[in-house]
Amino acid sequence: MQNVLIIGGGGGGTAILRLLLESDYLHVSGVADIRDDAPAIGIALKNGVETSRDFRSFDSTQIDIVFDVTGNKQVHGQLTRHFSEQTVIIPGSIANVLVRLLHEKEHYITRFSEEGHKQRIIFDSIEEGMVGIDRHGEVMFVNRSALRMLGVDEEDAMGRAIHDLIPSSELPRIFETGKPELNRELELQNKLKIVASRFPMIDEHGETIGAFSVFKDISDIMALAEEITDLKEIQTMLEAIISSSDDAISVVDEDGMGILVNPAYTRLTGLEMEDVLGKPATADISEGESMHLKALQTRKPVRGVNLKVGPANREVIVNVAPIIVDDRLKGSVGVIHDTTEIHSLMKELDRARSIIRTLETKYTFEDIAGDSAEAQLSLQQAKLAAETHVTVLLRGESGTGKELFAHAIHSASERKFDKFVRVNCAALSEESLESELFGYEEGALQDVRTGEKKGMFEEANNGSIFLDEIGELSAHVQSKLLRVLQEHETVRIGGTKPIPVNVRVIASTNANMEKALLEGRFREDLYYRLNRMPILIPPLRSRKQDIPSMVNRLLMKLNQEYGRNVVEVTDKALQLLRVYDWPGNVRELENVLSRAMIFMNVNDSMLTEEHIPKNMLQGQNSRNGLLVEPTLPLQEQMDSLERSILQQAIKQHDGNKSRTAKQLQISLRTLYYKLEKYGLM
Repeated sequence: MQNVLIIGGGGGGTAILRLLLESDYLHVSGVADIRDDAPAIGIALKNGVETSRDFRSFDSTQIDIVFDVTGNKQVHGQLTRHFSEQTVIIPGSIANVLVRLLHEKEHYITRFSEEGHKQRIIFDSIEEGMVGIDRHGEVMFVNRSALRMLGVDEEDAMGRAIHDLIPSSELPRIFETGKPELNRELELQNKLKIVASRFPMIDEHGETIGAFSVFKDISDIMALAEEITDLKEIQTMLEAIISSSDDAISVVDEDGMGILVNPAYTRLTGLEMEDVLGKPATADISEGESMHLKALQTRKPVRGVNLKVGPANREVIVNVAPIIVDDRLKGSVGVIHDTTEIHSLMKELDRARSIIRTLETKYTFEDIAGDSAEAQLSLQQAKLAAETHVTVLLRGESGTGKELFAHAIHSASERKFDKFVRVNCAALSEESLESELFGYEEGALQDVRTGEKKGMFEEANNGSIFLDEIGELSAHVQSKLLRVLQEHETVRIGGTKPIPVNVRVIASTNANMEKALLEGRFREDLYYRLNRMPILIPPLRSRKQDIPSMVNRLLMKLNQEYGRNVVEVTDKALQLLRVYDWPGNVRELENVLSRAMIFMNVNDSMLTEEHIPKNMLQGQNSRNGLLVEPTLPLQEQMDSLERSILQQAIKQHDGNKSRTAKQLQISLRTLYYKLEKYGLM
């Protein structure tokens, strides 16, 4: 457990204190404020936390983290001098962000509580009784109808062992086996006869966390219930249960034909009952494979599958389970959840995290998108380099993101709280670059009459310096840089006294360094000093599968810059971006998205192929041999491109459609549809 000291007892300090008092892994050692009546002082005293008017009264060697919420730069400087380097001092700006996040957390808790209250009203409006247990066999929820049937109050039911409430309950067995049971007759202690269906409760990770039962009083209709033997009558009873559910539910028979959907299903998918009842299970799917058919084939549940359904291509998550009665397969039931709100909240969270990161450092490894093997290799090497003090040489074409990697390496290193200094070696003359890097003494430069200047190596002491385009250094500057790397000291222009520096050097180049060595334009000893940890950043054309994730990351950045809310890119627009070879790499991709966003309407939230600059569609892509005629309408150009891509992919995999679909990152069903559309079957 780490010890925490809070400096400042105002509103910010009070919020931080309340948060930390609830923490199991952070211990508040004390609160310091010059005012005895500060709010946080009173709270600290009530909770047995030591207080003081002066932070120096606390043992600095016992403090791991200091929250400075005074907003006083002088106090912050005193804290830095008083505590050791092992103590993390968090400034007020970061603390304020934490306070704002706490307020947002309380807002969302209130919001979700209101949603839970609404669900409880619906829950209690159901005529059928419902009882649920946790993994320990204790009652965790019960609705009003169940309390009426059991003849108990809610206070007497909640938290009790289920067998104390219903001695003949089979819910613990359902939890153990994970298998649902439908329409089982049961007699309660009060002689009330019910018919119950029992289901395991499974979370998003596929783990069984409890079980619940839905049951109905059948005392007055026992004669009729005993005659219910066929699937149609069972369907009628199930309709009454699932119609009140807010989750979209669909049921198919053993042949995969639709037999039941609820109102929530029609609202979510946009399909009416006549569009799916009596139709194959694939009738509602616009992209992906039917999980109903998979559950019927395997007789096992399928959880958390992403699909697109209905005419609007709604993105959903599907859970499907087979219906087995007396060991006979009767069909399957699917529950469909809309992911629109989940995606919206996730994007808001990513945006908030991005804003928070800008308060600490410019870029981190989280800002680098790429799941391809090439990108992952570069990322793994960069993360390994960040853990050491080794000199790093970033190599790659212009626009591949070398500076982004340099920032990320610094942000992940022990030097992240010190300076990150960037120098473009190609943008300055030899004289200017030398003075910028190493500084000068007074009178050393003819055009500078008075004063002295620290060099960037001095400015970056204990931090990192990024030397962009290192291959452009002159021989004289190369020799001085070599001394810094060898001796860890620098000498100002006109000076004689060496100045020790502790700097991590991160260099980058898009030049052929080996050719420069052979031609004598770059020192061999300096090259080997810089090349101790070379990292090659691949060009965008060799990892086009990363384009969708890169587009999402760039849209988040451009939305902040332009004040827009573009949250989605159409598949056809992404297809256009994948076809292009990107000679300018990621920088060119950002420019294209930037231009597209500028010409969009202010309220547009979807970037389509019509927004992509038309000059990208002209000519022939030399890498993949796709020819597009720019005089044709855009849709015909898109169809021509898509047909050519499919032809080439099928040919590349010798007609193997499974491998082709995997390479194109589409489902096998979608591939068959497109092949049939373009007459390629």
